[in-house]
Amino acid sequence: MAKNHQTFACQSCGAVYNRWRGRCEACNGWNTIVEETGAGSPVSGPVATRPSRARGRIFPLEGLTGEVKEAPRTSSGIAELDRVTGGGFVRGSVILLGGDPGIGKSTLLMQASAALAKRGERVAYISGEEAVGQVRLRAERLGLASAPVELAAETNVEDIIATLSQGKPPALAIIDSIQTMWTETVESAPGTVTQVRGSAQSLIRFAKTSGTAVILVGHVTKDGQIAGPRVVEHMVDAVASFEGDQGHHFRILRAVKNRFGPTDEIGVFEMTDGGLAEVPNPSALFLAGRDLAAPGTAVFAGMEGTRPLLVEIQALVAPSALGMPRRAVVGWDPNRLSMVLAVLEAHGGIRLGGHDVYLNVAGGLRISEPAADLAVAAALVSSLSGAALPSDAVYFGEVGLSGAVRPVAQAPARLKEAQKLGFAKALMPLGREGAGRDGSGMGFPAESLRHIADLVAGVAASGKPVRGGRRPQQRLPAYDDEDV
Repeated sequence: MAKNHQTFACQSCGAVYNRWRGRCEACNGWNTIVEETGAGSPVSGPVATRPSRARGRIFPLEGLTGEVKEAPRTSSGIAELDRVTGGGFVRGSVILLGGDPGIGKSTLLMQASAALAKRGERVAYISGEEAVGQVRLRAERLGLASAPVELAAETNVEDIIATLSQGKPPALAIIDSIQTMWTETVESAPGTVTQVRGSAQSLIRFAKTSGTAVILVGHVTKDGQIAGPRVVEHMVDAVASFEGDQGHHFRILRAVKNRFGPTDEIGVFEMTDGGLAEVPNPSALFLAGRDLAAPGTAVFAGMEGTRPLLVEIQALVAPSALGMPRRAVVGWDPNRLSMVLAVLEAHGGIRLGGHDVYLNVAGGLRISEPAADLAVAAALVSSLSGAALPSDAVYFGEVGLSGAVRPVAQAPARLKEAQKLGFAKALMPLGREGAGRDGSGMGFPAESLRHIADLVAGVAASGKPVRGGRRPQQRLPAYDDEDV
């Protein structure tokens, strides 16, 4: 009789120990180590299924040169989803999709599966959290009840693989969600690190052998990270994150990892009564309804993957009555804001130590690229001085600690997007090759900035002057019942 093998695994990072510990040394998490008891042979997967050999098998080695074929893809019928995946679902690939509860993951997958099924492809939707009746109700609300999608409510991985292996392999299989699946090769509760890893490994092996594209839906933690071991993200071919704010009607599908396409690619959707609708021009969506004459607003020409995107940066600088002024940021890195404030005070001649600073990216979009430094600095100076920036100008550029404005990548694409939306001017850093990269070659006027002081001087000259970081005093109107 085989002896039981006891292991202790961390439920946050997946680290394995031979005894229980209060704190995980890998992720520094407390009380995250749980005992997991397996059979005498805890090894699962290909090693457990093949017979043991004393010697290894010799396999041939190949060179780098040879015939390379494009991976066969299956279009989902949704242009924004195909954009994120790199042109469609690759046969035999595994995609891990994460997102907050209620963000629209199941809605998007239902629309994609229905579009594929209507074209004659076999599509299977396996739900481990909802009954078949609940999935049918969602399909009826979306108007997709007539689509020939195969539904099932099952959590056993072996039964799912055996069912999908009958007949023609499906073109797409959706597993909702991976945290509810369990496999008989592992003796632990569903949702644990060992079960999630074992179930994902079995489903990945099925996808590679049958050619079925498998989508694994994953829950997220409070920090927005996909729950479970990070090793699952390394095992799959692509990782996509479904982002959005409950207060806004748009959703963003972002590719974090993709072995068959570009990374950091985004697809923009709009939540409507009939499901998720594609947004072919997201820049117009984010710029809709902006106040053209309000100080403290600047339009940033950014890049999300290969797509140029224009978004409004809003800043508010107000005198503070606190000993430590507040710094509130929504949609941007707070550490990056502190750096821009320090550069403006050290090299721009602007004193912001006694002011509260509030920064917001309009529309709920989150920006991560450093090219937004120049737009943020322009919005801050505009709010402090009270001078409104030109409504037909865009800003992009990286600000260094020395105050120099450094060039960023893909400047022609940013300028082309701005020109398409009717903007007439761009403030940007000087290109690496000289003035030829400033947009003059494509008929778009651009102003090259070398230092952050040039930006401050330009904003001060266009409106009210900046005097020591304080807004000029304004005389209040006199009324009949008050003494002036």
